[in-house]
Amino acid sequence: MATNIGMMDGAYFVGRSEILAWINTTLHLNLSKVEEACSGAVHCQLMDSVHPGMVPMHKVNFDAKSEYEMIQNYKVLQDVFNKLKITKHIEVSKLVKGRPLDNLEFMQWMKRYCDSVNGGGLYSYNPVERREASKGGKEASKKSAPQPSSTKGSTAAPRPTSSHARRNSNDVPSSVNPSNQSEKAPSKPSTSVAAYDEQITELKLSVDSLEKERDFYFAKLRDIEILCQTPEIEDSPIVAAIKRILYATDGDASVVTEAQAMLSLDPKEAEALSPIAEVSEEKSGSETQKRKNILNTDVDAAGIVTLSPRQRLTDASDVHCSGSPLMTY
Repeated sequence: MATNIGMMDGAYFVGRSEILAWINTTLHLNLSKVEEACSGAVHCQLMDSVHPGMVPMHKVNFDAKSEYEMIQNYKVLQDVFNKLKITKHIEVSKLVKGRPLDNLEFMQWMKRYCDSVNGGGLYSYNPVERREASKGGKEASKKSAPQPSSTKGSTAAPRPTSSHARRNSNDVPSSVNPSNQSEKAPSKPSTSVAAYDEQITELKLSVDSLEKERDFYFAKLRDIEILCQTPEIEDSPIVAAIKRILYATDGDASVVTEAQAMLSLDPKEAEALSPIAEVSEEKSGSETQKRKNILNTDVDAAGIVTLSPRQRLTDASDVHCSGSPLMTY
């Protein structure tokens, strides 16, 4: 029994058409999009199909429209997961918004799980009867049932009109032919609209996938930046090379070459190439200048202290003589 399935599992490569065919066949529904199951009621009945009697179907609402009503369905589903000790996390906030990619991924997991339970066998499961106990279950069954008959009626209806058009065409062929072409024309936009809807769905899926990929790699780069700011390794050459790549403002390929060169140089030379080298050089220059000034004052003081008594008297006498009034004559 599969509860935790990795993202690279084959279950996440099942297409939308296969998922929809599986749902409609299992539950006798007529869904056209995976995101139509975002209310959570379909998920609850899928769990009921593989674990009969485990799901309280009277608490499931197939007519859920608001997010609050949908969340109640997911609470029922979470209770079933807890009873079965399934550790799969349900991202309710994303599913109730009807995003195609999130609903597709969760439904792919549902199919993988249901197939792993008893080989996916339903053992004479009656989805319509079980759905009648739910709120809106009868309406959901009615929506799926009349469609085959309505499609037959729609295909059979044009036959008398076509024969009638043929009779009219025999009488007045010049006036009826343009009208026949105008009647046949509206069939093309219906197919084009369906094709556009499919393209829009595919684009939404690709956008959601790209957003997830972008957020994933941005989080990784942020983790690397925080790691490089650790005081114990912040001054190492390899961290300086990584920062050189992270903080590069252009997409020049020479940045990688410079970072590789920093690894082969001495730590001092590597620091000179790092993006914070100028600041460190200014700080070191000011510190060395301060040290020179301190050393000069220390040497002057030491020179005064090391003078002999005779030299001190000579200096004192020179000062006294230079300040005596006799020297003025």
